Amino acid sequence: MLLNSVIVGTGAPVVLLHGLFGAASNLGAIQRVLATQCRAIALDLRNHGASPHAPTMSYGEMAGDVRETLMALDAWPAALIGHSMGGKVAMRLALEAPEVPKLLVLDIAPVAYPPGFRAFVSAMQAVRIVEDLTRAQADRMLAPVVSDPGVRGFLLQNLRFGAHPGWRIGLDAIAAALPAIEGWEAPAGAVFAGPVLFAGGARSDYIKPAYRPIIRALFPAARFVTVKNAGHWLHADNPAATAALAVDFMAA
Repeated sequence: MLLNSVIVGTGAPVVLLHGLFGAASNLGAIQRVLATQCRAIALDLRNHGASPHAPTMSYGEMAGDVRETLMALDAWPAALIGHSMGGKVAMRLALEAPEVPKLLVLDIAPVAYPPGFRAFVSAMQAVRIVEDLTRAQADRMLAPVVSDPGVRGFLLQNLRFGAHPGWRIGLDAIAAALPAIEGWEAPAGAVFAGPVLFAGGARSDYIKPAYRPIIRALFPAARFVTVKNAGHWLHADNPAATAALAVDFMAA
């Protein structure tokens, strides 16, 4: 599957992969800074943004989409940056492709996580799609389940308003794929020996100390850094620091 891409800059390719319910634009702050020194390529993963929809969303399939798209763009191999779900896609692709030069993983580990977004998906599916639906109306429908207004705003970026409203994303396919998205399965016997940096938000517990042996079994050269004043969405909470570490890692 060929994915929608946003490309800025020239030079060695670096691809940016967003998280669940995100899009290429979510990593725009990092992309703009990286574009001063490389060809920064942000992709919409399947069922997200302007990319095609598909009924399944395994990490093997999504990694294959990324590689196929980059080859079509004459940008393979590329360094990989991925946040959350996109970080798992990037890890899977690196484990399958030792020619990947570098891997930066933002606030996720190669482990299965407990269900955390299923209530959000159910609330999104329950939004009544009516003619001339407004953002305020949709926000009120989500509010009983999604209490954080910032999270509601993030989710509602995926909803088209006006005379012909509807979800841009493949919402039902995402809902069906949540067990796979929450999970993790590495290719049998795979190890990526290249440079890897795991960056976690200081207020996040997605990369626990207990996960480090699991990470190093797959990524023996892995290093770890913590981004201050940031939670799971570290690129939004502290964009300057996250962009700076991405630039420094890619330049090293």
